Amino acid sequence: MSEQFHQMATGRGFIAALDQSGGSTPRALRAYGIESWADEVEMFELVHRMRTRIITSPVFGGNRVIGAILFDRTMESTIDGTGAAEYLWQVKHVVPFLKVDKGLEDESDGVRLMKPIPDLDDMLERAIGHGVFGTKMRSLVTLAHKDGIVAAVDQQLTVARRILDAGLVPIVEPEVDIHSPEKAQAEDMLRHALLQRLDDFRPEQQVFLKLTLPEEPGLWEPLVAHPRVARVAALSGGYTRAEATARLARNLGVIASFSRALTEGLDVHQTDEEFDRVLDESIESIYSASLT
Repeated sequence: MSEQFHQMATGRGFIAALDQSGGSTPRALRAYGIESWADEVEMFELVHRMRTRIITSPVFGGNRVIGAILFDRTMESTIDGTGAAEYLWQVKHVVPFLKVDKGLEDESDGVRLMKPIPDLDDMLERAIGHGVFGTKMRSLVTLAHKDGIVAAVDQQLTVARRILDAGLVPIVEPEVDIHSPEKAQAEDMLRHALLQRLDDFRPEQQVFLKLTLPEEPGLWEPLVAHPRVARVAALSGGYTRAEATARLARNLGVIASFSRALTEGLDVHQTDEEFDRVLDESIESIYSASLT
């Protein structure tokens, strides 16, 4: 077992989701206190500075943050003169992942499937060149529609097999919208579909799952125990950090993979001391909830 796989499968800590892309970047920047930018180039430069400030902070490291998910532009950028993914592992001992999906299709049958990923093979090859360990891809479930949920799971796991065959380990993220009027029913259907489809994987194939914090505590436990699942992580999904960590602590064996909840309270105008203190408090609360 590789050192990176061992850290991700058994390490104490959580996954930092630092992979905001075109659609979510403006919201992330505004939450960080940046209200305007000249164009898309400047927008991505500003968010890279934000991510760099987080990653280079002395409170961010593999003792509590076992992995981090990067956007493609981030992977191709540098931090202190080193490739961002290489910096994560070589300097911070944090396992790097790459977001590979291209966003979501329009809703159909209560789900938003992933858009096609025509350059997947190229992305995987570049990721391997940067020392990336795994990938992440997201789809969205909005209603408890069995056919739609099965379609989302089938799409995710079909792409996951391609990623495994390329030598990387996928994080499969069929998110259930926290605002869905049928959230609990959708989560139950999703669990059933994942358990069925994962049984078809070969014994040596393992994936990570990134799932919504469920309405029923312990709902994901059969997936935590599944032999084809290396680990189950939970996304914050729009919950505040306080609510997300409280929900996470009620789900044994599940660790966090938070984005908005991780960066909550950070501000571009903070001094380094203030920034590090807020980030340290955030990391510690998410880390503690991930230990249950």
